[in-house]
Amino acid sequence: MPDSEPTSDYETDYEVGQDNVEWLGLDIHNPVFFLAAGLVGTFALAALLFPDFASVALTSARDWTINTFDWFFVVTTNLVLLFCVAIGVSPLGRIRLGGAAAKPEFSTHSWLAMLFAAGVGIGMVFYGAAEPLAYYNDWAGTPLNAEPYTPEAERLAFAATIFHWGLTPWAVYAVVGMALAFFTFNKGLPLTMRSAFYPIFGERIWGWPGHIIDLIAVVATLFGLATSLGLGAKQAASGIEFLFGVPADLRLQIVIICVITSLAIVSVVRGLDGGVKLLSNLNIILAIGVLAFVIVAGPTLEIFKGFGLNFVAYFAETPELSNWIGREDSAWYHDWTIFYWAWWVSWSPFVGMFIARVSRGRTIREFLAAVLIVPVIVVTIWFTAFGTTAIEQVKDGVGQLPNGIDDVSLVLFHMLENLPFHEIISFIAIILLMVFFVTSSDSGSLVIDSITAGGKLHAPVPQRVFWASMEGLVAIVLLVGGGRAALASLQAGVITTGLPFAAVLLVCCYSLYKGLRSETGASS
Repeated sequence: MPDSEPTSDYETDYEVGQDNVEWLGLDIHNPVFFLAAGLVGTFALAALLFPDFASVALTSARDWTINTFDWFFVVTTNLVLLFCVAIGVSPLGRIRLGGAAAKPEFSTHSWLAMLFAAGVGIGMVFYGAAEPLAYYNDWAGTPLNAEPYTPEAERLAFAATIFHWGLTPWAVYAVVGMALAFFTFNKGLPLTMRSAFYPIFGERIWGWPGHIIDLIAVVATLFGLATSLGLGAKQAASGIEFLFGVPADLRLQIVIICVITSLAIVSVVRGLDGGVKLLSNLNIILAIGVLAFVIVAGPTLEIFKGFGLNFVAYFAETPELSNWIGREDSAWYHDWTIFYWAWWVSWSPFVGMFIARVSRGRTIREFLAAVLIVPVIVVTIWFTAFGTTAIEQVKDGVGQLPNGIDDVSLVLFHMLENLPFHEIISFIAIILLMVFFVTSSDSGSLVIDSITAGGKLHAPVPQRVFWASMEGLVAIVLLVGGGRAALASLQAGVITTGLPFAAVLLVCCYSLYKGLRSETGASS
């Protein structure tokens, strides 16, 4: 059974590790480990040997997925959000993860810090100033076809940005995290994706139905993480070039990924308390410091006015932004919204499992309040501060940003360039980005390690090192295989691998509902 004491058990003879294979110091859940490692290794080798073909294949797969299944991503994420809200306000929200006597393992501060460090850290730094500005100046289309450089474009820019980072993505994380925490801590099943489907498949989850679920989760997680690591490497390289003049070419990006992967390996060897928790708390301190500086040194009054206005705009525009029928802004909708939904879905096994791992002792309602409501408030503050500062510089004709966006990874540094002490704060921003980089990598390694070890919470160190290395390798492969269109390659990988897991999410909602009903003694 798992490393925790469950309050009640499903009737199963399965024990964690009973079908594991010990090999070269690894504790392998056969055949998930070998299938996942084989698929990822084959992809990496093929992309490195045939980069041009890989770029074309990834782009073609992305285009087919977007054009054929855009509606499916939108419907899935909308249903998942409605499901989370319904569970939170229902009597089922009183259920405590781990049983009535369970106590939280981490303080609320550390718990929330780990949620953000694992969930959206790299993306918020990368897109904090760039996304609202890109929607405002029509760099990549405008939401709902707003006229660029108008008050309406500014309002919709923030509404759409918060929409992409607010309730919907965190609901995707929440449903996976809630399911895994419940079935692990309340029902005594292993901490692995297959456990969330026990009410549907029963003992068959220990066979091929469960193997396939876990395999999809591992592959989706690897590509989701690799996309974030690739984005982080591109922005860190741009920042280094901006500050020190070192060319931000592919070689520098690969060096950054190798360095950060090495640091992630050190962190993952130290474990949850000595690695992820410590770095997550450091992340929050750095992030709050950078945010406070931008608010004070930037257009403070406009930022404070924007907090409330953007929050209201988000809720007012969400119904129209959630609609997938007859969109006149089809190019923007596909390039941004569908990419984001696929990205969040592909990240959901990783972030969901990590959230589950640190959330024992919380009630379902407390869990959902933290995972849904708190992030919306934080992302509204973050994107308002950075986005407003960038847009005001464009309005005032200050610095480089009024000339347009040539490289999205440089927007943050161009914005900071016009603030006091810009070299110091830009350097701190690079450090923040890299620390987020490390926490995402080692958190993902712990999660993938747990899945491929059959649900063990403490698998051997060599196994953690293996998966941390594979994440870095896939990020490098996507950058190399994408050539000049590396960002498109990263997006293609995450969209394609997110599709199958979107279907898994819907089934997970039904399975979780059955499990929660059984906990209250009601018939399912």
